[in-house]
Amino acid sequence: MAQTVTTQVQIDEATADGLSVIDFWAPWCGPCKMMEPVLDQLEASYGEKIHFLKMNVDDHQEIAEQYKVMSIPSLVVFKNGKAVEKVSGYYPKEKLANYLQAKVTESELA
Repeated sequence: MAQTVTTQVQIDEATADGLSVIDFWAPWCGPCKMMEPVLDQLEASYGEKIHFLKMNVDDHQEIAEQYKVMSIPSLVVFKNGKAVEKVSGYYPKEKLANYLQAKVTESELA
């Protein structure tokens, strides 16, 4: 289960080492609800290689703005504490798995 983060300090601590993905979502967002089981399944597959986090944008708009989250769902990828990429919108499981595998491979080669 993805760790819920609510402050910048929590984000800094949770993303400090290795790869992390923060799911910026809201409870009223239909695509976010569709994305949740996909992310849960991918976390089961990549849980040792990627740290999965989530943040409710309704409660933390200023942090979402800091990461230029303009639409949800948005996934912000962190590498060793630095936000390096963002993808927005619903992704089917296979497409998102391919994307995450590429990030893992890049990280392992670096």
